Amino acid sequence: MSAIHQDKRDDRIRRSYSLAVGRWNTVVQLKTTKTEPGGVLLYWLLYLKLFHYFPPFRIFRYLTFRTAFASLTAMFTGLIIGPLVIERLREFQIGQYIREEGPKAHQKKAGTPTMGGVLIAISIIVPTLLWADLENRFVWMAVLSTAAFAAIGFADDYTKVIHKRNLGLTARMKFGLQVLTSVLIAVALIAMQNRNLYSTKLVVPFIKQFHPDLVVDRLVHNPDLWPLAFLPFIGFVVFMIVAASNSVNLTDGLDGLAIGCTLIAAGALTVLAYVSGHATLSTYLELPRMPQVGELTIFCGAMVGASIGFLWYNAHPAEVFMGDVGSLALGGAIGTVAVIIKQELLLPFIGGVFVIEALSVILQVASYKLRKKRIFKMAPIHHHFELMGWSESKIIVRFWIASLVFALFALTTLKLR
Repeated sequence: MSAIHQDKRDDRIRRSYSLAVGRWNTVVQLKTTKTEPGGVLLYWLLYLKLFHYFPPFRIFRYLTFRTAFASLTAMFTGLIIGPLVIERLREFQIGQYIREEGPKAHQKKAGTPTMGGVLIAISIIVPTLLWADLENRFVWMAVLSTAAFAAIGFADDYTKVIHKRNLGLTARMKFGLQVLTSVLIAVALIAMQNRNLYSTKLVVPFIKQFHPDLVVDRLVHNPDLWPLAFLPFIGFVVFMIVAASNSVNLTDGLDGLAIGCTLIAAGALTVLAYVSGHATLSTYLELPRMPQVGELTIFCGAMVGASIGFLWYNAHPAEVFMGDVGSLALGGAIGTVAVIIKQELLLPFIGGVFVIEALSVILQVASYKLRKKRIFKMAPIHHHFELMGWSESKIIVRFWIASLVFALFALTTLKLR
């Protein structure tokens, strides 16, 4: 009898345990399954709500389709509101001031409306908010980074307009604001790592198994020195984003040059973001699997569309200049996306022209300070070619070609890892 009672008790325990596990699995499934991701505005409306009445709307659930629509929305936003923005800039007499030591051919551009980067920022941010998953933290990080760098550029451009000279914020103030914004991004990424949504390890091109961690693990567990463990990662992120932002800013010197190179770089980042978030492709190319970054494909697609829309009015001869509000925002966006998708070390190839422009300024300044001699006739290097007699349109097209070659090379390295 005791054996029978023991068997019955064991059965009751097993049934209770099975019931508890079943309830726990149900709770977990309810918590982890998103039945209605209401953070996606148009996806929520066109797919979740209207799909039952119009079955073809099921196509709006696909990331590639939403990316294409975000790009088209950004492009048409720029094309449609472009004339309105340009007219308002003229009314407020927000024109470009040309530095006296610049090429003489640029003096005729004085008075051309500047701060057109406002159009770029709107064309990137609005389509992203419409088509991307607003519950995705990486999307908000890219959007807020773009807005923050645009605000810094806006303050710089506005100061130039008020003082009616080609000098805005002091270099120290502008650099400090850029660094502060980048530090906040780095801290947010560290918080993401604690939730296993991000990794502070580098992805090194051509070397598959080498992934150095920028967080010093030995210091993390030290109760007194743990903040120092994150300094290498924060410093690296700050360098990449600030360098990208200022490099695009230095490239913005000829009609359509910076925006054309940005268009190509954004296209490459669109591919990289999609691949990084795709289970099969990331595994095939031996890239870190980061499902959450897939939504950044929409942000990058919006950047492509916004670049096309702005280029329509910025092509030589330009009807409007982007100003620092545009160049700093674009550079900050490119740097932020590269850091998030773990392609920081590939960024110098993606934006090869930007790197060359920045290096030409660094070399020019260093050479003059050390040797009292200049390497180039004028820096950035596009002015050097102007003074050599190249026409502006020839320089622009050739730099676009170089940018395309760099971007294609960056994409080919994915298979060579």
